[in-house]
Amino acid sequence: MSFTYDRVLTGTTIDDAEMRVRAALKDTGFGVLTEIDVQTTMKEKIDADIPEYRILGACNPKMAYEAIGMEPRIGAMLPCNVILREVADGIEVSAVDPVASMAAVRNAALHDVAGQVRDMLTTAVDAA
Repeated sequence: MSFTYDRVLTGTTIDDAEMRVRAALKDTGFGVLTEIDVQTTMKEKIDADIPEYRILGACNPKMAYEAIGMEPRIGAMLPCNVILREVADGIEVSAVDPVASMAAVRNAALHDVAGQVRDMLTTAVDAA
């Protein structure tokens, strides 16, 4: 079982890919709570050069509210991360699979919510 859903965007820059991903996330009910420029952070912290790599922490407030109501500590696993990274063919977009990441939580209702969120994230990645 994969822990991400992936797609490569060709013929685009990481900035344009990020704009497309943000718009697709918004269209499916997500907002971006956090942003991490991993490439810049690695350079600043350990003087390491890596290809472009960004992490967007996406959240659908309605679904997060449901999940927190079912499992108050589930916030330790939120938000849903979506990464953009430079690869040979273009910019790879990868969204976490919430079903895979919450597999250790024994709550069938929560798994249903995670499945809905996975479908929404998949839709967003496909639309980017």
